[in-house]
Amino acid sequence: MSLHPDTLPLLHGLVDGELDAANTIAIEAHLRSCPDCRAELEQIQAVRELIAAAPLREHAPDNLHKRIELMIDAEAGPAPRSHAASRPSPMPGRFAWAGGGAAAHVLSGRWLSGAATGMIAASLALAVVMPQMAHTDVEDQLVQSHVRSLLVGHLVDIPTSNRHVVKPWFNGKVDFAPSVPELADQGFPLVGGRLDYIDNHEVAAIVYRRHLHVINLFVRPAHTLSLPGEVTTHHDGYSIVRWTTGGLEYWAVSDVEMGDLKLFRQTYLARAQ
Repeated sequence: MSLHPDTLPLLHGLVDGELDAANTIAIEAHLRSCPDCRAELEQIQAVRELIAAAPLREHAPDNLHKRIELMIDAEAGPAPRSHAASRPSPMPGRFAWAGGGAAAHVLSGRWLSGAATGMIAASLALAVVMPQMAHTDVEDQLVQSHVRSLLVGHLVDIPTSNRHVVKPWFNGKVDFAPSVPELADQGFPLVGGRLDYIDNHEVAAIVYRRHLHVINLFVRPAHTLSLPGEVTTHHDGYSIVRWTTGGLEYWAVSDVEMGDLKLFRQTYLARAQ
């Protein structure tokens, strides 16, 4: 196996759902062309499932707390009590101490120092690697298509606010059926639809408005490695929201505030059929 070391942090971030839109697209594109990294991703997912299913929690014997207290008392010996120490413990007779020894070392959290150092180092490595992997022009293409639709007066191929006209218009033009709900009563009137070209494939572009602003909703089949859930980002001054549902990937692009675009996504999903 020839795993690319610089992709390993991104694989873990992909499984944990911690990547932004740019890095999600970058690693998904890499996985489509790298069987070794796909195998590593499958192994990470398998290990995660095994850990989640494993009975890792062990119940301590009933007398363990008492034995630990006796050991600590014997090691610490008598000590002067300060005014603060004389206050009653919220758990009388159990861990009402701050002495030394192995148990105090454990409860002080010092045993975590090695793990914490490793986590910090991994986070720094991820911060360095992620910008290098974010070489994708999909967001560039989305913004360019959005701007181009406004500049050349080619906003829609089928100008109508009737979803029963827009939805069947895509039949035979793309090999999927995007939902075209009417959202005018929610402040997002339907303008129409058109064909566009993103990432070397034809996509459906469904056009809505928010007051004087245009929202281009680009729809295409979701890749098998696409993750569910919402991804929000800003690109060249434009708001972008991405989500997947029903085997399709949706990209909403507009110059509206991000809050409006999130509201559009929420309203669209509630009305989509």
